[in-house]
Amino acid sequence: MGKYELTAYQEVEEWKRRINKRSGMLNRLSKKAQTKVNGFIPEKAHQVITDSIKNMVKATLIGSNATTRKKQSAGRSLEVMDHMLEVKISGYRKTAAVEGAGTGAGGILLGLADFPLLLSIKMKFLFEAASIYGLDTNEYEERLFLLHVFQLAFSSDDKRKETLKLIEEWDDRKEALTDMDWKVFQQEYRDYIDFVKMLQLMPGIGAAVGAYANYNLLDHLGETAKNAYRLRILKTAPMPD
Repeated sequence: MGKYELTAYQEVEEWKRRINKRSGMLNRLSKKAQTKVNGFIPEKAHQVITDSIKNMVKATLIGSNATTRKKQSAGRSLEVMDHMLEVKISGYRKTAAVEGAGTGAGGILLGLADFPLLLSIKMKFLFEAASIYGLDTNEYEERLFLLHVFQLAFSSDDKRKETLKLIEEWDDRKEALTDMDWKVFQQEYRDYIDFVKMLQLMPGIGAAVGAYANYNLLDHLGETAKNAYRLRILKTAPMPD
């Protein structure tokens, strides 16, 4: 393990510690309130929302996979791949901010359109990230891994810790996985972004909130993807003493 890989390994360990750290009081109270609200929603309504998001995500996966250049990492070092991803993150942050500002300035109707638009930007970014780190998204298991990276980024404490453990043990557990738990997937994601997206619908501040929120959501997803893929690559490298 070279100097850069050792530094990356230490950064991944610090990232894992932050994921396993308990969220602040405000986030925990918010999640508790959202869970209570979800309990009042009829199961039939949950199923409609779940199916809608499942179909939306799957359609985005197909489109993103078709337009992503495959397996770009042949012969490249981890340092080069990390740099390539940072360039991608920068571009996608700006794209997401512009999209958020545009839909936020348009009031409720355009604000509602932000959900599928931002989702497609996030998914497209994850396909690019997988390609940079040399993973073939034509393979079903890699698309499933990508969805777990997404869930790791946008979920509550307990689900985040559970998903990190799955990603750490991916090679041993992937054969047993057949699909996502789509109900959990959509609830965790909606609960994570609900508050800031409600602010985005407010007249006067919607554009600023939309741009800021989307920029930071892509930044957070970028950090999560970078460390999740580093984790897989570094598992095959000699461990430091």
